[in-house]
Parts: sequence; structure tokens; C-alpha cells
Amino acid sequence: MRVPLLVVVAILLGACSTIIEGRTQQVFVSTNPPGADCGFYRQGLKIATLQNTPGSALVEKTKHDMWIVCVKPGHQQAAYFNHSGVASATVGKLILGGGIGWIVDSATGSDNRYDSPVSITLVPLPEGQADGPVSLPASWEPPAAPASSPAPPPPQAPGPDGAARTN
Repeated sequence: MRVPLLVVVAILLGACSTIIEGRTQQVFVSTNPPGADCGFYRQGLKIATLQNTPGSALVEKTKHDMWIVCVKPGHQQAAYFNHSGVASATVGKLILGGGIGWIVDSATGSDNRYDSPVSITLVPLPEGQADGPVSLPASWEPPAAPASSPAPPPPQAPGPDGAARTN
């Protein structure tokens, strides 16, 4: 019995993100100025720490986004949102019919990837201001977005006498 070439290729490419890209990823971070400590947070929990940037940290890949938070004495805390995107091997696998492989990769997180390298700028504190955080928090949630103001009411069309109408 001959097995079609496409079937062989699909079997070999099954779970290729797991094989090619793995379940973990080194995320390189540089800061301006260098020498900051950075924490990697996913779903509020710290998953990795990087001391004295530049450098990299090994993180497990998942479908969940993560935040990189950096601190340095004399500077404001800075944060970077790192979106969990699709790994390049996943696209190729889906095109070539690796549906079973995609299921395996999706279950292990291997079909995801984070931005790397990442560059984060820390803003110096104004003269005389108390020092900001100098150690990384154990957990971290992004600040809530400010509530937007309601839009002003639309202008009223003038009445027949040219004066603005009131409702």
C-alpha cells in the first residue's frame, strides 16, 4: 500500500511548532537607561525576572498576553504590553494541512510567540520628587483606562427665527 506524499508531509509537520519553536521563548529586553530590573507578568502573576538590563528571560509561551514592568532608582516605573501572537510555523502547518499538529501545538502553547527584542524607556523622576518603586511587585495588573467623558450634545439647528431651539 502506497501512502500519498501529502499524508506523509502532514504527519511529519504535525506539531511542528512544538518541534521547531518549542514551548518556551527567550524574550530580550533593553532599557534606556540600562541597568533596570524587569518583571514579566501574565494574568497578574510574576512569571520571570530580569535583573540589570539589557538581557533576556525565558518564558513559557501561552495564549495569554503579558506585561513587562521595569524599575530603576531615580526613574518612573515603566510597562510594556507584550501581545501573545501566532508563531510562524503555525501558519505553514495550517496551509499544509496539519490540523492534528495545530491541536497539539495549541494545547502546549507552541503556536504562540511574544515580541522580542523589546525596548523600554524609563523616564527620570522630576527633581525633588520622592523615589518611585525600586523593587518589582509580586503581582501586577495594568492600570485601568480612564473613563472617557460623554460626548457633548450635538448643536441644535436654528429655529425659523434664527435662534437656537431648546428641547
